[in-house]
Amino acid sequence: MADPRIFGGDDGDRRQEPGRRLYNPYQDLQIPYRNLYDLPTSPEFLFQEESVAQRRSWGENLTYYTGVGYLSGAVAGAGLGLHRAVRAAEPGDTLKIRINRVLNSSGQDGRRIGNRLGVIGLLYAGLESGMVVVRDSDDWINSVAAGLGTGALFKAANGPRSAAVAGAIGGLMVGAAVAGKQVLKRYVPI
Repeated sequence: MADPRIFGGDDGDRRQEPGRRLYNPYQDLQIPYRNLYDLPTSPEFLFQEESVAQRRSWGENLTYYTGVGYLSGAVAGAGLGLHRAVRAAEPGDTLKIRINRVLNSSGQDGRRIGNRLGVIGLLYAGLESGMVVVRDSDDWINSVAAGLGTGALFKAANGPRSAAVAGAIGGLMVGAAVAGKQVLKRYVPI
């Protein structure tokens, strides 16, 4: 019968024999491993002014909103494309044709909607960061004004009426999101 300690068993079964110690291969080395592996948990800043601000930089905002917009639009568009492809399937189609239709439709709709939402995120982040710099304050007015401007700029090529309607929709959506965030902060303990 084999010794159970060879194959690892429970830690409770391993008893240290008296007079013996566990082998530590690093005990005699004078390596400052604590300095190497105990990294600071707080963020590091290049300039002191950056540590005072409690918000993302304009570059981080731009990357975040554009990336989230593109990714969510691509996923939603792929789902929409899948739905359209399944609805457009004909009884005589082979499996290969159906798969091809699903992939083409999902890719096309995902790319189209993802690009649109990515551009909206890019415009919003740029306008919001610009408002923070111009007004020298970070409050809800910047967000709502950025939503108004984003909607108006996104639909500006369709004419002034479409731009005004899209601007109003953008401002209302951002206003509702800001109000919802405040309600959540107040009434939901997180």
